[in-house]
Amino acid sequence: MGGATTRTAPRARERAADAVLPPPLRRVLGTVAVPAALVVAVVGVMYAGHGAPGRVDRRLVDPTADSVRPPWRYPARVLDFLGEPAGSVLLVGALVAACLLLRRPRGAVLVVAAASAAVGTATLLKHLVGRTIHGPGNLSYPSGHTAFATALALAVALVVAGRLRPGRAAGTALVLGASLVAGAAMGWAQVALGAHYPTDALGGWCTALAVTPPAARVVDLLADRLTGRRRS
Repeated sequence: MGGATTRTAPRARERAADAVLPPPLRRVLGTVAVPAALVVAVVGVMYAGHGAPGRVDRRLVDPTADSVRPPWRYPARVLDFLGEPAGSVLLVGALVAACLLLRRPRGAVLVVAAASAAVGTATLLKHLVGRTIHGPGNLSYPSGHTAFATALALAVALVVAGRLRPGRAAGTALVLGASLVAGAAMGWAQVALGAHYPTDALGGWCTALAVTPPAARVVDLLADRLTGRRRS
């Protein structure tokens, strides 16, 4: 019994060290994911089938104004490109390569899983909610660009947290701060270019907060199981 316990303890510590969702952050991010999902659902119900900005959107931006002008249009276009198919493939590929160079294979898997989960969920919700902008067919809620950028920022921040192993408070600040900066930047670009309403950007940000922690947990569980089978 004592020998089995002695062997199990180092393996548990090793799994915790390799995890892309560090144990100190599991409960925190799990708690964040629940209200984020509720926000996505509530806002989606509020604007389901709408084709115009809501009261909150009108207070934040002028719906009759043109899109942002130079020089701010250039960074907005760059951010927008990073969320387009070509730009997103380049960005995800670069982040996956960086994770592999740093010997964080779980991080590489998480980058792909988080981006896929966020974009896939946002796409599904767009068809379920049916909110449009600039005419029929232009589904807008939630913003897939914002969900994508936020999910990638969360994934990268989790990889960094796993490597640096900060405490719960510092790790939480790092992960949520990165998600807020990335979501705000991409959300601003989408609203400034007239591609989305502000509430669309909020929905995209919350979508990523809701799906990325579960995706990270699944990556850890599958990786732990695969590692256990190889050792067996």
